[in-house]
This record gives sequence, C-alpha cells and structure tokens, in this order.
Amino acid sequence: MDVSKLTAKNQVTIPADVRQQLGVKSGDHVAFEVEDGKVIVRKARAIDWAWTATVGSTLSEWSSDADEEAFRDL
Repeated sequence: MDVSKLTAKNQVTIPADVRQQLGVKSGDHVAFEVEDGKVIVRKARAIDWAWTATVGSTLSEWSSDADEEAFRDL
C-alpha cells in the first residue's frame, strides 16, 4: 500500500506507481468517487465538447413553458 501525506494546502502527491497504474501524467485530470467510505481514484476522461454541444442542442424540445411549470417544484 502506498501512503501520501496531506499538506497544509490539503494537497497530496499521487505516488509514482499509482500514477503509472492509472496512466496519468502531469497536466492530466483525476476523478474521485466516494463509495461506502472508500475513495476511488481514476483518470478523468476528456470532455468531448462537440458531442456535448450537439446533444445539448437536442434538449430544447423540453424547454417549453409547460415543461417549466410541470418541473418547477422538483
């Protein structure tokens, strides 16, 4: 097991063998998920902004006044 110390700025260094296993390097993003009191660290995937914009443009069909009224209290 690898151990890393939390700094005064609440930062930690990801140990070299963990970085290697995750395939991350300087500048990459990592994601943290908490499940049942355990933290899962994984390499974050890049966001495909073109795909996101395309999908987002199709969601306008749910932005009518009737939809706003129906979902207002959620």
